[in-house]
Amino acid sequence: MTTFAERLLFWWDENGRKDLPWQRDRTPYRVWVSEIMLQQTQVTTVIGYFERFIEAFPTVAHLANAPIDRVLHAWSGLGYYSRARNLHRAAVDIMAEHAGELPTDPRELEKLAGIGRSTAAAIVAQAHGKRATILDGNVKRVLSRQFRIDGDPTRAATQAALWSHAEALTPWRRVADYTQAIMDLGATVCTRTNPLCEDCAVERSCGAREHGDWASFPARKTKPTTRRHETRRFYVAVTRDGSVWLERRPDEGIWGGLYSPPEYAPGTPIERFLADTHLEQADVHAVHECPPIEHGFTHFDLTVHPIVVVISQRPDVVAERSAGWFDDPDAPVGLSTIAARLMRLARSFTEAFELT
Repeated sequence: MTTFAERLLFWWDENGRKDLPWQRDRTPYRVWVSEIMLQQTQVTTVIGYFERFIEAFPTVAHLANAPIDRVLHAWSGLGYYSRARNLHRAAVDIMAEHAGELPTDPRELEKLAGIGRSTAAAIVAQAHGKRATILDGNVKRVLSRQFRIDGDPTRAATQAALWSHAEALTPWRRVADYTQAIMDLGATVCTRTNPLCEDCAVERSCGAREHGDWASFPARKTKPTTRRHETRRFYVAVTRDGSVWLERRPDEGIWGGLYSPPEYAPGTPIERFLADTHLEQADVHAVHECPPIEHGFTHFDLTVHPIVVVISQRPDVVAERSAGWFDDPDAPVGLSTIAARLMRLARSFTEAFELT
């Protein structure tokens, strides 16, 4: 009788994804970057970002030596920006402590920023073919259904059961192919909704398939009865020539380390903004309270109230490392989707109004 791994590998040989960018010219560095990008993000979204990122930072050394603003700019739009900061921090440590080479020991990899147990195993398996057990979200779903593992998948007991099964099933040969195969199965066949059970290589041994209760696995995490909602005001100063004032946000919190128009609590008067940005003496041509923008995050919803402040010319302001005037939404700094949208919104007013 064929094993779970053998059936999965046979399926992958016929149906698996084998021409992803990080599978070509495979190196530990390329595998590492792809694994970090694939956390919380689908393959189809990652492909373009990965190719541009590797073009900008082809080696660990290039990444480590790059300014963090340039790294965040390359990550702009991909979300979960702590991943980019951790990637940069880890690259610096790899250059300093590992002579520019990623460790081949999973335990050493786990000491680097942003690399957990499953990601370390995936790097070792994919880059070096060494036997290592992975347990990402796709694998958790496959195993939860295969063995009908009940319980919140984030709890320690459930995690332990999943790791135990994952370890037992991982083969000693073709480990790189196996890890890709089980991730592919979860991503393309054993999907969260409407799984293609009839196309599954391991459906005959799947407990959830047998009992007809695949929708119950993995168990859903308990969610709060009401979703958190926040409201924030953004003052967006724009000059005659379309320059927009942006400030670098703290590393912690949403959009950490990215550039953005200044953010304030609802109701904060414009005088506070003008004082904070040294624009008290600026020739304010017009103030526009724009329609709110709704934006959803994983854990809460945000309502953005943009106030566009049009000034006649850029004032002489002492340059700050963490703030300045930017002329282009594609400036080489990290911009969140909302910040880029606010920047374009502000610039539209310079086209609509004749300044004198």
